[in-house]
Amino acid sequence: MKLISVNVGLPREVDWKGKTVNTGIFKAPVSDRVMVRSLNLDGDRQADLTVHGGADKAVYVYPFEHYDYWRGELPNAELILGIFGENFTTTGLREDEVNIGDCFHVGTVKLMVTQPRMPCYKLGIRFGRPDMVKRFLASRRTGFYFRVLQEGEVGTGDTLELVSRDNNNITVADITQLYVNAEENPELLHRAAQLEALPKSWRDYFQR
Repeated sequence: MKLISVNVGLPREVDWKGKTVNTGIFKAPVSDRVMVRSLNLDGDRQADLTVHGGADKAVYVYPFEHYDYWRGELPNAELILGIFGENFTTTGLREDEVNIGDCFHVGTVKLMVTQPRMPCYKLGIRFGRPDMVKRFLASRRTGFYFRVLQEGEVGTGDTLELVSRDNNNITVADITQLYVNAEENPELLHRAAQLEALPKSWRDYFQR
């Protein structure tokens, strides 16, 4: 499990469908080691804090393994590292293999998996495609978020070490599937609604 790119970016204004939109989705790789703090990385910010950011979305992770899939889906797109808005581009951390509540060490940072990424229209802005949000969710290649349990530094090439595995065994992919079709698995839905490592907003949604 490897960190192959650390990506940061500050919000910028862009034109989208005749309107000016402020977005932090434009990330770029950095070569120096970066401080990871409880709400974001140094040099990185979210634009709309009502739906982005916060302790449960401090670090967004996207598996590099998915880039091959998107090269097939979007042959004309230049898929630079960080294009999905991720802070960490990784190998060895797929959504169907990582549990909500799993804890990792990387560099001097300790992190916990909290939730999948649910895309908003700004992903469409980044790719210049209004259909990108729908395609992203349909692919189930969502990536996921980390909560920062211990602040510290990370850098490209660092190894991610699994510190503890959540014994509820509910994966990131399970949560995405429940979001898309909760009626398919009522037993899993009940378990997810009780999952303490899952943010309260998700648990409340599943309770309803």
